[in-house]
Formats: sequence, C-alpha cells, structure tokens
Amino acid sequence: MNKNQLWMVRAGEGAFLLEDFLTKNIVSIGWNATGDLSKVDSIEKLKELVRKTYPEYKNGQVISSAGQIYRFLIDFKIGDCVMTYNPSERTYSIGEIASDYKFDTKSCEYFHTREIKWIGKVQRDDLSTSTKNTLGATLTIFDIPKQAREELFSLLAGKPSKTIEEVSEQESLEIIKEDFIAKSHEFIKDKALSLDWEEMQELVAGILRAMGYKTRVSPRGSDRGKDIVASPDGLGLENPKIVVEVKHRQGSMGSQEVRSFLGGLRASDKGLYVSTGGFSKDAKYEAERANIPITLVDSDILVELIIQYYDSFDNETKTLVPLKKIYWPIR
Repeated sequence: MNKNQLWMVRAGEGAFLLEDFLTKNIVSIGWNATGDLSKVDSIEKLKELVRKTYPEYKNGQVISSAGQIYRFLIDFKIGDCVMTYNPSERTYSIGEIASDYKFDTKSCEYFHTREIKWIGKVQRDDLSTSTKNTLGATLTIFDIPKQAREELFSLLAGKPSKTIEEVSEQESLEIIKEDFIAKSHEFIKDKALSLDWEEMQELVAGILRAMGYKTRVSPRGSDRGKDIVASPDGLGLENPKIVVEVKHRQGSMGSQEVRSFLGGLRASDKGLYVSTGGFSKDAKYEAERANIPITLVDSDILVELIIQYYDSFDNETKTLVPLKKIYWPIR
C-alpha cells in the first residue's frame, strides 16, 4: 500500500453512491456518456471527447471534467490509497486501489470504476481544523496533501495524530474567509473586465444610480469625453453634477488623458474618470493637484463599488455582473 499517495473520490451528490462503494468494494465516477475510456492515452484526446460528448459544457467545465477523469483513468495506480466521505456519519473510509480502470455498467450508476480494498474509517471530528479545511474541496477527485495524509493514516492506525501547532478554528475561518474574499474580488473583476465598452459604461451608470443619482448616458462617438452625466435631476441642472469618462481597455491612462478630461469640465462640475487599465503615477498626481474635484476609479475600486452597492442595483445592472450572496458563519 502506497501511503505517499491518497486520493479523495466523492460518492456523487449527497454521497448517494456510498453504499455501492463500500459493499461492492469500488469507487467510480460519472460522465458515463463518454463510454469506455480504456484506449484514451492523452489529456488532449480526453478534452476533445468531453467537449464532443457534452456540447453544453463551457470551456472551463471541459477542462475541469477532463482533468478529473484523466486522474482517475491514468494517475490512479494499483496500490495507491483512496478515501471517500460519509456526510451522515461524518466518517472518511480509506482503502487501497486493487485494479486498473474498467468500464463497468453493472456495479452502480457511475460506470468508470476501480476496485478497492477498504481498510478502515476515520472520524472527521478527530481531525485538526487545517485537515478538515483541506478535505472541504468540492471536486469529485483531488489529491490529499502530505500533512493531511499523515494525520489521516495516523488516526487510521489508532494513534493520536502528531501535535501540530495549529491556529484556532475561529482564526482558521478568518484566514479562509480572507482568502475567499480576495479570490471573489478577482472573479468579480474578471467578470467586469469581460464586458464590452458599452456594457462597462452601463455598469458605471448603474453604480451611480445605486448611489442615488440619475444618469444620462451618451451614445458612442458623440460624448467628447463625457460618457455619463450624473446628477440629482438627471439633466445636470442640479448640483452636484458629475461628469464621467469611461476608458475600458488595456494600458493605464497617463497625465495627458487626465488633463484632457479636466479641460472639458466646468468649474462647478465634479469629475469621475474610470479606467479599467488603471492610471500612471503622473496621472494620479495630475488629479490630486487639479482645481476641479476629480476621482480616479481603477478596476480594484470598481469592484469595491460593485460589492458595496450591489443590493441597490437595478435589474439591468445586475444582469451585467450577476452575483450571489454567500453566508459565512460567525462566532
């Protein structure tokens, strides 16, 4: 038994295949429609097969699915260890791979199969917080890292796990939350940056409406540097009148672009310059010393504004960057 390699194989949604796994001494994965994969010998061939078999899959789904199938097909070796989770009992069953890949249409609902020699179980509640977090990945198949692997095998042998200097559960949750927030910001930024220029203009206008302003959006080519005008009345007759320019392209805006924008403003105006490519140091200096108040918004600030005002977005703006609220446990 190779204790240096431990794979997680989840037993389907809600672990509905768990009984089959344990009583029939197998693990299996879905994607049945691909058929027998015994002769597939490269990840590229597998991607092409998944793309052809599941035309509704987006490119990311194709890559993720093919990667997991390839691990099960090629990376799994006889003698490697596997584990699966029983959420109702909160236990991990650990076993040893006892066969090569086979396409078995009779043992259970998932046909891509490996025979397993089950060895024993480990209680999730006995694990350290760091290992619990490691095992929380949602992929069907993933590799268990060394520290978690050693702890699992130690508990499986009936020995207490090695004492590891460990942060508290609350501190661990905070670390995970901070990492999750950082990743969420990047995903939201990716979504926003994928918009075309007109959609980006509408997004900025939607943010201003969520802040309580009424907006007037200029059609392409006729704005002369004024893409959006925001004001309490929507006509720019009441103060504050905010004149907005939106630059949605790669490359930072320099001092010349900021000066040009300022040149089109009146003394009573307030300027908002949005550049998804950011601003140069000279551009920021130009804005700071300007006589007319001007705020520079790069992609990071744009994401912060999206998050801050999203609940007040109108439906049209929400469709540009669709988000879902996620709840997080607190102590």
